[in-house]
Amino acid sequence: MQTRRSFLVSGLMSGAVVSGGLGLAGLAAPALWPAAADAAERGRTAVADLDPGSIPKFATAMPLPRVLAPHAVSGTTSYYRVTMKETAAAILPGLPDTTVRTYQGQFPGPVIKARSGRRVVVEQTNSLGLPVSVHLHGAHVPPSSDGGPMDLIQPGASKTYTYPNQQPHANLWFHDHAHHQESEHVYRGLSGFYLLTDETEERLPLPAGEFDVPIALREARFDTAGQLVYAMDDWPNRNVILVNGRPWPYFEVAARRYRLRLFNQSNGRFFDLKLSDGSEFTVVGGDGGLLARPARATVVRLSPGERADIVVDFSRYPVGGKVVLENALGPGPVEHVGQVMRFDITRTAPDDSSVPDTLRTLPEPRAATVNRRFELSMDEDGRPDPRGYINGRTYDPERIDTEIAYGTTEIWTVTNTNRLAPHNFHTHLVMFRVLERNGTPVTDGFESGLKDTVSVLAGETVKLQATFTGYRGTYVYHCHLFDHSAMGMMGTFRVA
Repeated sequence: MQTRRSFLVSGLMSGAVVSGGLGLAGLAAPALWPAAADAAERGRTAVADLDPGSIPKFATAMPLPRVLAPHAVSGTTSYYRVTMKETAAAILPGLPDTTVRTYQGQFPGPVIKARSGRRVVVEQTNSLGLPVSVHLHGAHVPPSSDGGPMDLIQPGASKTYTYPNQQPHANLWFHDHAHHQESEHVYRGLSGFYLLTDETEERLPLPAGEFDVPIALREARFDTAGQLVYAMDDWPNRNVILVNGRPWPYFEVAARRYRLRLFNQSNGRFFDLKLSDGSEFTVVGGDGGLLARPARATVVRLSPGERADIVVDFSRYPVGGKVVLENALGPGPVEHVGQVMRFDITRTAPDDSSVPDTLRTLPEPRAATVNRRFELSMDEDGRPDPRGYINGRTYDPERIDTEIAYGTTEIWTVTNTNRLAPHNFHTHLVMFRVLERNGTPVTDGFESGLKDTVSVLAGETVKLQATFTGYRGTYVYHCHLFDHSAMGMMGTFRVA
């Protein structure tokens, strides 16, 4: 049996994956677990940690997130009302319900279905005891509706967000972004799906309806009372994998094609996702919607915040067959974090879907006139109160770090200068194109589409290109490992 240590070592030595041929060096994060969090957890007076091995695997059905219905509809706009509140969710079999923080009382978070060119207006009411800020991740929106880290909704208050949806189809999601609170709020459940479609996507014969399934992945740690345990940068100890809010569930499928929209909504865990029999699937999209061309793959990597849109043909399996979705990355015991969910083939079904050779035409990148460099780093010397930095500075909401002229196209070179810590990089307002990874051009595959979040492991460099248009104002860029952004790895840019 593979041990925890061998899983870590094999992860670090593993080879390329579809997300740009990345090696796995830079995920040895157990060395970074803050001493203060360690001491705090050891000294807790609450009940002890739950052994993940006590949770039966593939014993609970994976729920489908519920689609929110607008409370009003006009010729141009759909209107929603959402309340953020705590509720008790049945997560762990045989244990008391778990207290979670939710949108509209739903765990997993709800789905808002939107269409390009049609506005969505959401009135968010905060019934939690702490400030929140709702960010629609990947959305092209004005600053007033971006949900920045200091644009807070106080307890008992409401805020209306307007999403113009003046962008192509995309796999978006919404989550809390209140600075220093976002890490715990999202960990405890404050996230949801926002599926934006358009004619380009709808005219394709991809699997649709009940065969188009959103799936949120996240990591968790529980105590023996069934409650979530939270400590900053604790993800190496969060060894329960939740899929749509359930631990290691099963999902019954027909022997036909399915479109699986995979969202990494975890605080810090990276996933290398693969089928247990090693068979291929087809990557059709990512953060910013469909790729130009599909890519055949056996593994796809998702860092926190990233999305992968894949098509799996379950007709290769007999009715009664089963296949596990596995994770090839540590840290953690392989028997726990190495498994994600199981697909059970229970029936036949007609299938007129297909994956065309061409999915969409992506816009040609404009000529860039500005080049910038960004260095991501965090303290990794074991100090009790580590900080995260971009270009040597922690986040200061009163400071503008980057001034951008409206309409310009820029190339950003982003480097992770850490020796151990993995990071990724997320920009608000714009989607970008990944031009290079470690000096190698990105021309096809998972990272060739429109992106808003990109993995940057220790010692790695990625080169990104974006055009800043549509709205003027201030936005942020940051590491989307929530714990790292909460530790200060964030900066502010202004488009003027």
